[in-house]
Amino acid sequence: MPLDTITPFTPFASLAGGILLGLSAVMVMALFGRIAGISGITTGAVPGRRDDWPWRLAFVGGLVAAPLLVLTVTGEPVHQTVPSDLLAMAIAGLLVGFGTITGSGCTSGHGVCGLARLSSRSLVAVLTFMVFAAVTVFVLRHLV
Repeated sequence: MPLDTITPFTPFASLAGGILLGLSAVMVMALFGRIAGISGITTGAVPGRRDDWPWRLAFVGGLVAAPLLVLTVTGEPVHQTVPSDLLAMAIAGLLVGFGTITGSGCTSGHGVCGLARLSSRSLVAVLTFMVFAAVTVFVLRHLV
């Protein structure tokens, strides 16, 4: 396998990201009584759609601002690999959107918040995400 296809091992960055994600989920629940699921937050972030859109818009703004903050603090951009195949990315995006609608939530809502609340529906959703993620990685790395 070529070295550029191997996912780097980043335990400290991953731990820091997990802590920040968990902290944000706790803060959203404590401050607003809501689940920190990105699909639900972004859906309600449009002014006029919901009464609580300001915090939702601020949350989405934080998602955009975080990589800029990392660049400012470290001088290094956040490294993200994005496939160059636009058609495949469009299809993947549509499938994720379909899954989010069908599953009544996204990975953050079910995986972080739902499992923490011991939701059986979220457990089924997370197991489904993980199985399909493993199959997708296997197909893309070994069959395609």
